[in-house]
Amino acid sequence: MRTMLVLTCALGAAACDSSTTSAPPADTENAAANVANAAATEKKRPAYCFFKDAETEGWRASRDGQGNVVVEGRAYRSDPRYKAELAPADISGTTATISPTISQNGGYAAPENWWDVSATIPDSRAVTTVKVQCGSKLLAELGLQPAR
Repeated sequence: MRTMLVLTCALGAAACDSSTTSAPPADTENAAANVANAAATEKKRPAYCFFKDAETEGWRASRDGQGNVVVEGRAYRSDPRYKAELAPADISGTTATISPTISQNGGYAAPENWWDVSATIPDSRAVTTVKVQCGSKLLAELGLQPAR
């Protein structure tokens, strides 16, 4: 048994010897770069939608004092163990996309289980369109004047 352990260690050390290893062929490097580029350009899957069509309402967008976009609306959760909130927004050019989601509620329920949700989108002075999406469903498309 001890002989096997010594032999295994010797073979492992020989495999790690840097004098016998060479740089990977250029084809391997190109393949790795192609995989990385494909992953970067792959379209992001929409998040799961926890809400039915009639369970969100009142979407509006405005600007705060710094010119950032503020999105507000309401969302219904029948189970008070969960509260509605807005996930972080994605900005692409002049369009921001934001989605309602849920998280665990550690406190009180909302009146009649309708949650007022709002979020400020940081660094959004260039945004002129806000899309509120639930999964792949478009709930609202809100236009804004450019920030001054």
